Amino acid sequence: MFEDYQQLLFDRRENGVLLITINNPEKYNATDEVLHGELARVWRDVAADPSVRVAVVTGAGRAFSAGGDLGMVERMAGDHERVSHMLKEMSELVYNIIDCEKPIVSAINGVAVGAGVVVALLADIAIAAQDAKLGDGHVKLGVSAGDHAAIIWPLLAGMAKARYYLLTGEMLTGAEAERLGMVAKALPREEVLDEALRVADVLATGSQQAIRLTKKSLNHWLRTAGPTFDASAAYEMLCFLGPDVVEGVAALREKRAPVFPSAT
Repeated sequence: MFEDYQQLLFDRRENGVLLITINNPEKYNATDEVLHGELARVWRDVAADPSVRVAVVTGAGRAFSAGGDLGMVERMAGDHERVSHMLKEMSELVYNIIDCEKPIVSAINGVAVGAGVVVALLADIAIAAQDAKLGDGHVKLGVSAGDHAAIIWPLLAGMAKARYYLLTGEMLTGAEAERLGMVAKALPREEVLDEALRVADVLATGSQQAIRLTKKSLNHWLRTAGPTFDASAAYEMLCFLGPDVVEGVAALREKRAPVFPSAT
């Protein structure tokens, strides 16, 4: 079932625990078209595999996933067909995680941005390195905060903090994320994966029906916010058809502050 994935590695552990590793360490596990598609569909395969009880997801090397690959962003800018495909795939990524009946544990071993932070924070239990950097930098790129932000950040951090981080695009550490209630635990980096696997083993050896139905009940909070997410995703894709994102990508490549057309 998992043989055809290119940028995700799978390691079956005891008690039905499946360790999923985002595997593009040379680019800090940045998300290109292939990886984004794999992150969107893998949760359906997890749900369909009867031998899997719990999934643990982490990143290879020192990053969890360092956001969208700039090449992918450049290819999307102004391209209606690519933008329409991404809107569909972005929705699948979010809803497939929410609808997967089996618990998902994220071991956030380093920076988590873009699609990486979607998986990191939508996981049922998130365990982060204290020095990991998490954030939603969409506004710094010149597009509105879509992906997962509107559906989960206000619920985890409260509206005041969600507004602050999503409107400014500032990053926060794993330790700060724990203080705000955005992750369950923040630990020294070398302890993160072991703790995630320990928690996964607890879940895998517990009452499967009880745990899965508890997840289903809790995720009704997210389903209630579904229309908010749907709107935010569409707004983000609308921004990809405008001029600000072109300047945002150029500024990142040239390592300078952006001068957005909408702000001049």
